[in-house]
Amino acid sequence: MKLYYDKRLKDPTYYAQQGIRNGKKTTTKNIKKFGKHSELLKITDDPEAYVREEIRKLNEEYRVGRVSFNLTADFNEKIKHTQAEFSASTGENIGYFFLQDIMKDLNLREFFHQKTRDRKLSFDCFTIARFLTYARILDPLSKYATWNRLPSYYEQPDFDYQHILRFMDFLDDHYDDYLTWLYKNSDSVIKRDSSVLYYDCTNFYFECEQPDEDVVDEVTGEVISGLRKYGVSKEHRPNPIVEMGLFMDSRGIPITMCLHPGNTSEQLTAVPLEKEVLKMLDGAKFIYCADAGLGSYNIRKFNSMGGRAFIVTQSIKKLSGTLKQSVFNDFDYHLLSDDRPVKISDMKEFDRHKKENLGLYNDFAYKIIPANKAMDLGLYEEKTLKNGRVKRVKATGVLKQRIIVTFSRKMMEYQRTVRSRQIDRAKRLLNMKDPEEIKKGPNDVKRFLKRVAKTKSGEKADVNYILDEARIAEEEQYDGYYAVATNLGDPAKDILAVSHKRYQIEDCFRIMKTNFTGRPVNHRLPQRIRAHFLICYTALLVYRLLENLLDDQGTHVTPENLIATLKNMNVTNVHDIEYMALYNGSRALDALNSLTSLNLDHLHYKPKELNKKIKNILR
Repeated sequence: MKLYYDKRLKDPTYYAQQGIRNGKKTTTKNIKKFGKHSELLKITDDPEAYVREEIRKLNEEYRVGRVSFNLTADFNEKIKHTQAEFSASTGENIGYFFLQDIMKDLNLREFFHQKTRDRKLSFDCFTIARFLTYARILDPLSKYATWNRLPSYYEQPDFDYQHILRFMDFLDDHYDDYLTWLYKNSDSVIKRDSSVLYYDCTNFYFECEQPDEDVVDEVTGEVISGLRKYGVSKEHRPNPIVEMGLFMDSRGIPITMCLHPGNTSEQLTAVPLEKEVLKMLDGAKFIYCADAGLGSYNIRKFNSMGGRAFIVTQSIKKLSGTLKQSVFNDFDYHLLSDDRPVKISDMKEFDRHKKENLGLYNDFAYKIIPANKAMDLGLYEEKTLKNGRVKRVKATGVLKQRIIVTFSRKMMEYQRTVRSRQIDRAKRLLNMKDPEEIKKGPNDVKRFLKRVAKTKSGEKADVNYILDEARIAEEEQYDGYYAVATNLGDPAKDILAVSHKRYQIEDCFRIMKTNFTGRPVNHRLPQRIRAHFLICYTALLVYRLLENLLDDQGTHVTPENLIATLKNMNVTNVHDIEYMALYNGSRALDALNSLTSLNLDHLHYKPKELNKKIKNILR
């Protein structure tokens, strides 16, 4: 602050004037009025010296964060008129500062500098990448809507919508390099644990009616498959889909991803992506962990080489008759907690309501079954014929592995409760007037309905539906059982603990689809679709890194609470003198502030202070 008065006047008025830099704009404000020269003569012989001393005291208070100023309000004054189509909030988000504090160690500025060094671009790739990532976490909308919402961020970046589209094309050109860069630089944020890699696939739907057509390269004759294709959807949506494969480490942090047409078999995606992971990890040894749908013979065989290993879910229903007998007999079962021998019949019959049986109710029984012959597991392998076709044949090779079977009384009761409700629904379906409407699905209640046709010689058959008691009894025998196949010789308890963490990859997909609104995808061109998922992947990586850092300091925050906190951290500009917080404190904010040195828990902020914070985390 400095002294200001009009020297041309005989009786000037003295003010304390504050110089303010608000983003790119510099201005001055008279924040305190001391009075006219003639008025101040009543209390001092030297009004100018008196005012300068008062301003010096104000500057001292300002340095320690205390300042007072005169605020006048004209209630007849109207808001500033604009030519915009709709009115927008003047609040500006500063919650993204925490996200950028994580992203600074990913060193994306250097990545884009290297890739654009020999190109003349009219836009800043690093800035666009930053704000598309922030928006995907805090305010997931279409790219055009995101561009319209740029003024809601404190920095208020200045780039056009066309620059976003050109950036997405540029990002797709460096797809593999970008993913590799993210992984290698994320190790500087938090120590990555690549001893166990989890893999799974999911689908993202598009709100369009027709799939993409295949294109034939005129030069090479190669058939380039369209990306949006009809495929199997868990949601049974009649829309084209794109399949995503995701590798994750043991801490739930993504490593890399792949995209395939929606009609691609997920079993064909694991090995090619794993080869890319081996390049990123410089051939490191790890354990491959996946569910039964991604544990084919080819995948298990690939992960039995190079010092790698596998732990995959094994379907008990697909085992050979001999192995099923081993599962269902009571011989050689032990408790997982203390390895005491136990019988499955005893596990099914004890009184779970007794206090002394609570530990047994929460425990598991397990058995290890050697199963070196792959054909005993009902596995198939893909073989490429001379004409290029891929044929699925039964695996006949020998694969060293064992099956760990577990039984849980709690899981058995849960599965039977679910089935009981399904049977009740199936009974209600028997009252349908048109039995031909009943079609069975593998997980549909209609699978419990059996078609019965009775006829006399030469007469039309009478078709009826009854409960399929044999099908119900057959499913009941699997209740409570669970199995994994592995080539490791570690204790069963350790292997099952590794397999149990597979839920984290489903959590990654849930965050992308629900919290980040990764679907439906509002893009048509393949390069834009791939770039969209690269942005979603970056947002997931940044969020998971932040989540793990919070967990390491013992302050776990749920995705909903963390994202809501960051999204609601808005400030408003008060006459260019200060920014006032429009949010309150919370445990989530306390955890974020304890993790960083940003200290964004104040009610008032100097513009210079916020500018310094963002400048430091952008270095």
